[in-house]
Amino acid sequence: MKVVPERLFEVLKHSFGFTSFRPLQEEIIWDSLDGKDVFALLPTGGGKSLCFQLPALLRPGLTVVVSPLIALMKDQVDALRASGIAATFLNSSLDAAEARSRLRGLHNGEFKLLYVAPERLMLSGFLDDLERWNLGLIAVDEAHCISEWGHDFRPEYRQLRELRGRFPGVPLMALTATATGRVRTDIVEQLHLRDPGCYVASFNRPNLSYRVVPKSGGSDQVLDYVTARPRECGIVYCQSRKGAESLARKLVDDGIPAAPYHAGLEPADRARNQEKFLRDEVRVICATIAFGMGINKPNVRYVM
Repeated sequence: MKVVPERLFEVLKHSFGFTSFRPLQEEIIWDSLDGKDVFALLPTGGGKSLCFQLPALLRPGLTVVVSPLIALMKDQVDALRASGIAATFLNSSLDAAEARSRLRGLHNGEFKLLYVAPERLMLSGFLDDLERWNLGLIAVDEAHCISEWGHDFRPEYRQLRELRGRFPGVPLMALTATATGRVRTDIVEQLHLRDPGCYVASFNRPNLSYRVVPKSGGSDQVLDYVTARPRECGIVYCQSRKGAESLARKLVDDGIPAAPYHAGLEPADRARNQEKFLRDEVRVICATIAFGMGINKPNVRYVM
């Protein structure tokens, strides 16, 4: 589709409040607007979301965003709505009446962006609906989840391989902040991306500092560190589920709002704890590597 640069920057400023792009964003967006498939590996905080959100406002039809986590969907949709952008999500957190209301809105063309989990997207009846909703772009966020070679493989993502056959004329965009060369190749192959524009950003983060501290006092050492930073939020990675639970309890017992996050929790409990962290209801997440998705939380000040 034909979009002049002036229009691109007008939407960037008016809808998102920015006057310039971060590295590679503009190139990715132009490829998407030209109807090309895109693979983008950008660091956390590198602005992946804008790469599909801005084209969604400029191209006709609905942009579908595949997202694995309920809290992330709500977080992004809330931010878009606050900017006056017609976005919605469908997932298990909605009651039946609200889900029906949103489906009616989709049938009536009221939304430009729809966030949905892969297992919901790939239901046959839902795919039939998508064919009637004038689909303009499919963006697969956290695309590394499709690869068995990745650290966070999710079987439900494998169903997304069927999208190319079902929607051959719809451009696909795959985005991730974590992928080795082998995983990148696998993502492109699994999603059947056609001659994609491939973008890999630098992961040098001059705003981050790294320290190696000898472990001496176990949980007491963590408690001392967190207590000394009463206004800061952080993530503490633990070696086991039991360790994450134990550390979270200890922090809470000492008056520090904390919550665990690991694969042994029920999905609703994981989503609830992440939501509390995003909303600053807890200051510290005590997690295993299950807490591996990027989150939009600008006040995280330490990761241990």
